[in-house]
Amino acid sequence: MLVLIGLGLSDEKDLSLRVIEEAKNSDKAYIELYTTAWFGDIKNLEEMIGKKIEVLKRKDLEENSERILNEAKEKNLIIFVGGDPLVATTHSALLLEARKKGIKTKVIHNSSIISAIAETGLHLYKFGPCVTIPFPEKTKGKLPESVYEVIKMNKSRGLHTLCLLDIAEESKLMSVKEAVEILLRLEEERREDVINEKEKIVVFSKAGSEDSKIFFDTIKNLKEKEVALPAVIIIPGLLHFTEKEFLEAISSFLPC
Repeated sequence: MLVLIGLGLSDEKDLSLRVIEEAKNSDKAYIELYTTAWFGDIKNLEEMIGKKIEVLKRKDLEENSERILNEAKEKNLIIFVGGDPLVATTHSALLLEARKKGIKTKVIHNSSIISAIAETGLHLYKFGPCVTIPFPEKTKGKLPESVYEVIKMNKSRGLHTLCLLDIAEESKLMSVKEAVEILLRLEEERREDVINEKEKIVVFSKAGSEDSKIFFDTIKNLKEKEVALPAVIIIPGLLHFTEKEFLEAISSFLPC
């Protein structure tokens, strides 16, 4: 059996009694943290469930998933995943392969950035497709044109765009400054007035943690702001007056 378990956005305290019971009854436990940042402690988690946890790397699930699936045929395996287990397509693909092979599966959901962004006051039903802004080395120095296209499409429909910031295998997190500079370079190349230094965007820092912060200001100002990581950027579409009022009331500093 293969069980995918969401860790939530903060630390091991986000786990439910159901998760602890499931983990204690498992034969083997894995954890995967390359798709999202997590502030917990693996040793504390091991003490909670009473067993060792093996850390998986990207290639273990994307290139060598057969090993995991073969184990799941004979044992009850759990894989802890940051946030919610099915937000990343890697885990959806693993789940599908397991079901194709007749392996019993289970998913235990948890909070994720997809739901947490409601804390900004933006209406969830007004979000279009989200994007990930990749590190330049992952695109061989080429600008991520697809990111620009999605933002452009969403804006044309009045929809907000959630921009996830890349995370490298060694847990290197992309900064807001790096992400904003990529967006501005895209605009400089395309010149379709989709992204403007003077427009106000939302930055949500350390969502789900005790010291989370929401910023609502111009791209120009936020580019120079030190923002704790991990963070996400939201490019607003058409703001309802209640959304704007909410943002201005709770943001960590107000628009100029």
